[in-house]
Parts: sequence; C-alpha cells; structure tokens
Amino acid sequence: MSERQRADARRNYARILAAAEREVAAQGAGASLEKIARAAGVGSATVRRHFPTRRALLEAVHEQRLAALCARARELAALDDSRTALLTWLADLVAHSVSARGLAVALAYDGPTADNTCTAVLEEAAGPLLRRAVEDGAVAARVTFSDLVTLVVGIVLATERHPDPAASADRLFQLAVRGVGPEG
Repeated sequence: MSERQRADARRNYARILAAAEREVAAQGAGASLEKIARAAGVGSATVRRHFPTRRALLEAVHEQRLAALCARARELAALDDSRTALLTWLADLVAHSVSARGLAVALAYDGPTADNTCTAVLEEAAGPLLRRAVEDGAVAARVTFSDLVTLVVGIVLATERHPDPAASADRLFQLAVRGVGPEG
C-alpha cells in the first residue's frame, strides 16, 4: 500500500469516526451505517472495512469515555473504603452510559464466546476495585464484574426513554445498591 493510500485510509477513518460520533449521539446504538457512510463521504464498504461490526464502531466512538472511566478506576483505587470506591466507579459508569448514547449497548454482554473489548478494557482497570471490595467483605464473593456491568446496562437501557434518564438511572442504581428494604 502506498503512502498516499495509507493517508487516504487514515482520513477516511477519521471522517467515518466523526460522522459515527454525531450519528450515535443523535440516534443511539442503532445509528444507520448508511447514513454514517454518506455523512463521511465514503461508501458503506469503506465503513465496514474500517469497522467490521457495529460493536467495533461503537467501541471506537466511545474510546475516550472508556479511557476516562479507566483513569477514574485507577484514581478510586487509592480510597481506603473499597465499597465506596467500587460504588463510586459504578455510579460513574451509569452516568457515562446515560450521557453517551450507545455506550450501554457497546457494554452489553453477548455470551461467553463474545469478544467485548469495551468490557474487557473496563474490567482490566476496575476489576481490582471489585476484587478488593470482595477481599474486604464489602461485596459478596459471588458478584462478578460481568454481573455489575450487566446491572448497569440494564438500568441504562431501561431508563433511556424516561423524561430524565440520568435521574431515573441513578435512582434505580441506588435502589439496586441499597436493596428494597426500609431505610434505616
């Protein structure tokens, strides 16, 4: 491949990603790949060459948010209270997932053989928060990182059409954390 072809491919990638970011922000995870291709000024085959799956496109769209969540996990690891560190990070994950349309779908669990880069990246950064909370007895040993991400995804997807999705998602997250018993 010539240098000119590589430069064209990099430009196409950048245009596709910019168009995808706009379209996903407006339409969510179901954004039209054809509209993304038209907005980027490329053919749909070019979009598929750069992003062979919808998940790959969503992962690229949300790469910066994922990096911010990973950095936040590393920052919270310094807290003495492991439960607070984990729950604060999960609340941040809820907030990011509500504000970034399509992120919850990118995080959704697709079964044991699925390759979910988004969740793997987050687990590498935030998994230590869960392990420490389990070691401290602040979280049940049976709780997995996948369980927590699935809980967040479910809450975000269930509230995305509410009049105030952020408030609804936070309320349900807090309910899940505290349980349904009377407050004491």
